[in-house]
Amino acid sequence: MSRRRPSLFGRDGLEADYVVVGAGSAGAALAARLSEDPTVSVLLLEAGGPDKAMELHVPAAFSKLFRGAYDWNYDTIPQPALEGRSVYWPRGRTLGGSSSLNAMMWVRGFAADYDEWADAAGPLWSWSALVPYFRRVEHTTDPADPTQGTDGAQAVEHQRDPRPHTATFLSAAREAGHPITAANLPTGQGFSQTMVSEHRGGRASTADSYLRPAKDRPGLKVLTGAHVRRVTFDAPTGSVAAGANDDAEPRATGVYVDLDGITRHVRARREVILSGGAINTPQLLMLSGIGPAGHLAEHGIDVVVDSPDVGANLQDHLVAGLAPEATGGTLYDAEKPAELVKYLTSRRGMLTSNVGEAYGFVRTPVADTAGMPKGLPDIEIIFAPVPYVGEGLVPTPGHGLTVGAILLRPRSRGTVRLASADPAAAPLIDPAYLSDADGVDAATMLAGLAECERLIDTDAMRTITTGGWVQPDGGEHMTPAERAELSMRRYSHTLYHPVGTARMGTDDASVVDSELRVRGVSGLRVADASVMPTVIRGHTNAPAIVIGEVAADLLRGRR
Repeated sequence: MSRRRPSLFGRDGLEADYVVVGAGSAGAALAARLSEDPTVSVLLLEAGGPDKAMELHVPAAFSKLFRGAYDWNYDTIPQPALEGRSVYWPRGRTLGGSSSLNAMMWVRGFAADYDEWADAAGPLWSWSALVPYFRRVEHTTDPADPTQGTDGAQAVEHQRDPRPHTATFLSAAREAGHPITAANLPTGQGFSQTMVSEHRGGRASTADSYLRPAKDRPGLKVLTGAHVRRVTFDAPTGSVAAGANDDAEPRATGVYVDLDGITRHVRARREVILSGGAINTPQLLMLSGIGPAGHLAEHGIDVVVDSPDVGANLQDHLVAGLAPEATGGTLYDAEKPAELVKYLTSRRGMLTSNVGEAYGFVRTPVADTAGMPKGLPDIEIIFAPVPYVGEGLVPTPGHGLTVGAILLRPRSRGTVRLASADPAAAPLIDPAYLSDADGVDAATMLAGLAECERLIDTDAMRTITTGGWVQPDGGEHMTPAERAELSMRRYSHTLYHPVGTARMGTDDASVVDSELRVRGVSGLRVADASVMPTVIRGHTNAPAIVIGEVAADLLRGRR
């Protein structure tokens, strides 16, 4: 008689060597890599459900997921600089996290961004140190640079069926004097057609790229509908300061999690790793007693570690778009029955579009006066062959285009704070958009929108525009400066790239150290976009996956 192999997950299935909270961009990669060791058990906890809806896999349908079951459905507190508006912040709540909800733009940023991380958090995070990880992550079609990977886990492909208007926009960029380059060059990046995290015309989330290939490993268990309430500690009495690092510090022993309406304790034999992202990770740290002591006391939470920077340092990319009317041929027609048939039968057509089909980097005159390092951009221009209006929450109003300006390196810093000690309550999100004291952020945005106007006014773009405006409404009766000001104040919104709320650093005030260990406790790490000290000049999905890969190597002693 064969003897049954003992479970790697304990008698009740709620014990593992590693407990990973959050199955998003970083968490899915981390859990899959850890489970490559057959002697190790990994329990991956995801608050959302499985990624079953068709809209999760059809690229152009991503905004259909907003405010739905696969979205945490967050809103910021009112923003004074944006006419008092609350800004909608979608965040993925399913396997793959926000990689299942995003616009699939694979934009890695500049080498200088990561060298700046190294200045803050040590040489493990320099560009040269991270290039092998990007190569490990990426499965790039027709790589344009030796730093791009070709046999990694994550599909990075050319768009399968971009709109002709995208080529026209790139011609306009050339006409305006901008270089047209390949995507994802470490330096010298100009305007490019977007590379996308898609495979054969469908979305490739980290659930597709990492979790499905690992699903049959005996050492990986994925639980959905698992909302973690707090981390548990085998702790000495009393709190410690964030910089403490001695034998008396509390040790993470697991988490309390809601499963099927029952709160259960999940035990971690080795470590707990938080991968909830820049909103949920600081919220969970604070619910667990790690955060600003005064703020925790306000909510009746016992302080385990007084760590003032938890939830601070919030940065996000703000985008303001101008939307001229177009003559036709835009994604306004994407929902016609013929397009659905084309997608289902050949994975081609408008539904394969990631919407943000082209982008480019520019340096405005403000960069020099504000002292930005030479040779680096302060604005990204994004192009969509459709009017992306109403934060993606309203139907497309007609044929139009979007040319938007993205504030790449905001000086403004915001916060994530608890609304209450209830784990089910949404936190208070304040990105503090355009709040920097010297006004550089607003000046940079207006300069970026002036560049958008210049692109829209090229001979190339005039061949596909009508002279009217979808956004701002009545824009044909305004001056370019009036259009820019109104677009920035009334219509700007997030580009979905929050970072920094559990920043890594070599200083004692940082939330995690250079190896992602939470200061003041042991057995607890963070691996997600919250650890980024500064937001990159690019899009954050790619580096978030890299952080998951690095974390796996750190835990396995492979760095």
